[in-house]
Amino acid sequence: MHKDSSHNGIHRFFIEDGAYVKYIEKHYGEGEGNGKRILDPVTEVYLGKNATLEMDTAQIKGVSSTIRNTKATLDDNAKLVINEKIMTHESQNAKTIFDVSLNGKNSSAKVTSRSVATEESHQEFVSNVIGNNECFAHVECDAIIKDNGSVTSDPKITANSVDAHLIHEATIGKIAG
Repeated sequence: MHKDSSHNGIHRFFIEDGAYVKYIEKHYGEGEGNGKRILDPVTEVYLGKNATLEMDTAQIKGVSSTIRNTKATLDDNAKLVINEKIMTHESQNAKTIFDVSLNGKNSSAKVTSRSVATEESHQEFVSNVIGNNECFAHVECDAIIKDNGSVTSDPKITANSVDAHLIHEATIGKIAG
């Protein structure tokens, strides 16, 4: 087959006060056809007071192109933990976007992205974390490139409160090949 296949799902989480949720998402493309495998998931998260969401996402091999868009809004004492792993090869493209609004007092977010771009593939990591109250956020993007792979990291942190503590770290290294 030469037709493209795609998944453009929207996942919405409304996590009530005091609730804890762990969400695991794994994407992998396979098949004999020559069509593109396109995954463009959107995840929207609304965390109530004292609520926690842990997200573990992984995408390995077989996905031609993806734009993964995650938006989160946190209330008082809410906690968001995201662990993302992405591997691209051949001429694949992957873009992840994280928009996190820390609106609640003592809310926190930890976003960790680990990625490997090999052959001719390209990845882009975009984060936009906004601290609107007394809060803490740590965003970490670690990427490894091999062959002619390429990675772009575009961090943005905005403190709209003197009590917002926001950190972003980005590292891109190479594997000798």
